[in-house]
Amino acid sequence: MLRAILISFILFVNLAAQAATTVTATRVWPAADYTRITIEASSEIPQKIMVLKNPDRLVLDLEDVALNDNLKALSAAISPTDPYIQQVRVANFKPGTVRVVIDLKAEVNPKIFMLQPAGQYQHRLVLDVYPIKDPLANVINSVQSADIAEPAAQFPVELKPNEVAKTQVETPHQAIQTLPLTSEQDEKLPLTNKPAIKNGARLITIAIDAGHGGEDPGARGANGSREKDITLAIAKKLKQQIDAEPNMRGMLTRDADFFIPLHGRVVKARNMQADLFVSIHADAFIRPEARGSSVFALSEKGATSASARYLAKKENESDLIGGVSLDTRDINLAKTLLDLSQTQTINDSLKLGKLVLGKIGEINTLHKGSVEQAGFAVLKSPDIPSILVETAFISNPEEERKLNDDAYRDKLAASILTGIKKYFASNPALAKSKVATE
Repeated sequence: MLRAILISFILFVNLAAQAATTVTATRVWPAADYTRITIEASSEIPQKIMVLKNPDRLVLDLEDVALNDNLKALSAAISPTDPYIQQVRVANFKPGTVRVVIDLKAEVNPKIFMLQPAGQYQHRLVLDVYPIKDPLANVINSVQSADIAEPAAQFPVELKPNEVAKTQVETPHQAIQTLPLTSEQDEKLPLTNKPAIKNGARLITIAIDAGHGGEDPGARGANGSREKDITLAIAKKLKQQIDAEPNMRGMLTRDADFFIPLHGRVVKARNMQADLFVSIHADAFIRPEARGSSVFALSEKGATSASARYLAKKENESDLIGGVSLDTRDINLAKTLLDLSQTQTINDSLKLGKLVLGKIGEINTLHKGSVEQAGFAVLKSPDIPSILVETAFISNPEEERKLNDDAYRDKLAASILTGIKKYFASNPALAKSKVATE
């Protein structure tokens, strides 16, 4: 009897060791609105997932996978502050099958999908854990009823050359920045009828998009800096300065290291009734001597230069790197992207871009002296003037050093804000009408 048990155990171990797929890495990306678990492997992973109650948990069976240290590391990767996952347990379930049990803090709506190799990654199994109840809807409702606007004030056309905006003023709407896109739930949220108003002054909302994030690191600097970290730091500076302005607020598409699809950034800005959309990036090139800042707007007729076309292609690959499920695309947005009404939005984007580019040119060399255009997916809002700011070349050692300097980030954010204020000085924000999303 003992011998039979020993033989069975040896066969079990051998079968597990001979599993065709090897897990090479696991990563966990917690965020306020969802938690992403990524399992990277040498080939696709056949899998089955079950949602169980009492207590709430997910059971994920990975077929033809060997249990190794990379898989076991999932258990230690869960943060105690994760809003949805209590703990993860990993063990062999039967020969060739590894079972991952995810104990939950609340009822969730899981989405699981495989990604083909892209960028630096091999095959990836992605599990996105969304809450059943969408927290973004509650925040939007509270923002609309909050008394957050000050009396009307004139926007100054100019700041002094080296003037940096005041330190951040805490406001009731600040909670918005912590909420990333919640996939289908967020896309179905109705747009509000009215922006916040007090004493006749409408609150102007600027959507600030920190490029890349989570699985998508963006470009890497000459000395190892990651674009996703640089863009988030600058975006937070810009929000801080915008929030210090009367009747203005900044809204971050992400406030931490997590991934948001390109179309999701557009959808979120539209659902929040943003007046402008500013996407922050830090470019890279194959030669370290490339330098300078650039501003881009959307083009419906092709790129204005070969470099703009190259950059748009590279930025649009963010969804491949970060990982997007094909069943979460925004069909309604896709229908409107090539609408003729977008022509006026592009014209406004060019006006905004020219003003922002001019102010950035006062603190840094310009890569191109005019606003360029290309088919950037993140700029495809049909009704929000949108620009993409390439703050500098992170691949240039001197510019990388600037991008990591806190004082320089302040100046950069102040330059963008000054361009925005000059835009509104000649293009006053009008009342927003409701745009249907159904």
